[in-house]
Amino acid sequence: LKFPSDLEELRELAELLQFYKAEHTEYVLLLFCSAYLYKQSFAIPGSSFLNILAGAIFGPYQGLLLACVLTTVGSTMCYLLSQAFGKRYIVNLFPDKVSMLQRKVEENQDCLFFFLLFLRFFPMTPNWFLNMSAPIVNIPITFFFCSVFIG
Repeated sequence: LKFPSDLEELRELAELLQFYKAEHTEYVLLLFCSAYLYKQSFAIPGSSFLNILAGAIFGPYQGLLLACVLTTVGSTMCYLLSQAFGKRYIVNLFPDKVSMLQRKVEENQDCLFFFLLFLRFFPMTPNWFLNMSAPIVNIPITFFFCSVFIG
């Protein structure tokens, strides 16, 4: 198995996993959750394909709920990894973006939660960057967690 990179690969993978799910639901769920958390935790692009795959395998309602929970948990893991190990690297690699986000966070301190929701709904910066830089610009984890789940 590999991560799909286009819609045709996504369709083939969905068919294969639906076939396995008939006999081994728990294993398919474990595999899917592990793959999703891996991609989110390490900020690997392509989770939109996994969102579609969740709906194809588990149905639209369960797939949506699963994708929301996994996105939130994986993004929070990315936040925690960045907080523990990433500050120096992220600031060195993206100094302008980090300083711009820091200014925006400071400007919107009184309505920070709604600012974070705005960034999730209308992504001016990529979500992977927001996930990694949030602890660096002092966004509280509770605001971060809730904004990811809702947004």
